[in-house]
Amino acid sequence: MRRTRTRTALVAGAAALCLGITSCGSDDAGAGGSLEAPGPEALEGQDGPVQVEFWHSMDSTNGQVLNGLIDAFNAEHQGEIKVTGSFQGDYDTTLAQHRAAIQQGNTANIVQIFDLGTQFMIDSGQTVPAQSFVDKDSYDTGPIEGALLNYFTVDGQLRSFPFNNSTPLMYINKDAFEEAGLDPEQPPKDLAEIREYAEALTVKGPGGQVERYGFGAAVYGWFIEQFMARAAVPYCDNGNGREGRAEEVLFDDPNVVELVEWWQGMIDDGLAAPLGRNLDDAQSSFTSGRAAMTLESTGAMGGFLEQSSFEVGAGYFPLIHADDPAGSIIGGASLWINGQGHSDAETRASWEFVQFLLTAQSQSVWHAGTGYLSVNTEGYDGPEASERAAEFPQFSVAADQLANSETNINTAGCMMGVMSEARMTAEEAWEEALVTDTPAADALTAATEKLARKIDEYNASVG
Repeated sequence: MRRTRTRTALVAGAAALCLGITSCGSDDAGAGGSLEAPGPEALEGQDGPVQVEFWHSMDSTNGQVLNGLIDAFNAEHQGEIKVTGSFQGDYDTTLAQHRAAIQQGNTANIVQIFDLGTQFMIDSGQTVPAQSFVDKDSYDTGPIEGALLNYFTVDGQLRSFPFNNSTPLMYINKDAFEEAGLDPEQPPKDLAEIREYAEALTVKGPGGQVERYGFGAAVYGWFIEQFMARAAVPYCDNGNGREGRAEEVLFDDPNVVELVEWWQGMIDDGLAAPLGRNLDDAQSSFTSGRAAMTLESTGAMGGFLEQSSFEVGAGYFPLIHADDPAGSIIGGASLWINGQGHSDAETRASWEFVQFLLTAQSQSVWHAGTGYLSVNTEGYDGPEASERAAEFPQFSVAADQLANSETNINTAGCMMGVMSEARMTAEEAWEEALVTDTPAADALTAATEKLARKIDEYNASVG
């Protein structure tokens, strides 16, 4: 199963800046819609089913599973509500499409937006806060995974509903571990252990050429966010942008410098494959047996299990230091219900559909079919999810990692309008340190200063 990529810059800066959106930064709904959750009476007296348009980024297998859930909901609400799913492209494209729709006054009722777009969605002033629906219906969020609620709660309000969410893991070639005399049930837990294991796992040919690297993973900005959270380091200032507008990123922190220097040393010593920023290359390096350990999202697990000729193992995402407090930041996307420009009946119908997607039954189907986390933790006990876990116990590692993760301001993640640019800028600095003579500290400091200008521009655009 392949997950949606978020590797490119937002189309024409569409999702990065709030420029040109008249409602940006406003909490007022204005004419044509309400930003408060309507009650169930909004669906009374309708002449035919209420139409709900749902924009999303799920294609291939994920899209098929989602379409099955849409069909099941429509069958249960025949004559009352009809949801129409519409694939908009990858995450970046969907967010750009949504911004264009805001400018045209023609948004979908529900839109799936990736985690990095959270601050922009808040600033756009178009959606009914998820908290409003929770309060209106006294909706029980108890079964919803706490780490997900932590991420999407800003200023004490749940802003959107978690849906297709993931967390990164350490993946290992269990056959290679056994061959090297390592315990495949005990993956390395920190950078020092990864290096120790890699020394045993790396295989060189008669001429000294590397036939199998001990480690190999992509230069992916999400991993920096993870390492920082697990070291209890905020990604941006002002309480990760949750106690005030973020004004600077902190990825020139000594912990990140140490991480990049460690990575460079692993490559220089022939223990890690020099894979660059291409996620597909990194995945292929692992599934082909070229690298015995890698880092990837839970969303890659299905593909790893299907494409690898060896037994795949999974462990927690590693720490920089053994005594780091640990904690994980989630990835993936959430569901936002647009109120601006939509009737109360449409908004209520949208909420009914979202509630359906969050049920244990739906999440059991979703988790088993896609590999994403079960947003509703009770979904893991469903027949589909239980069957999947029995066949592939690796799937339980992600849920265990989140359950054991500290919930705090660091693991909540940074709220910032230019998070997509921040991730890309971090990657560029990381890669520069690996392929040039620029010291890691210098590359990361320069990247931090470069991004400060974009943060200032965004913040100025939203007042």
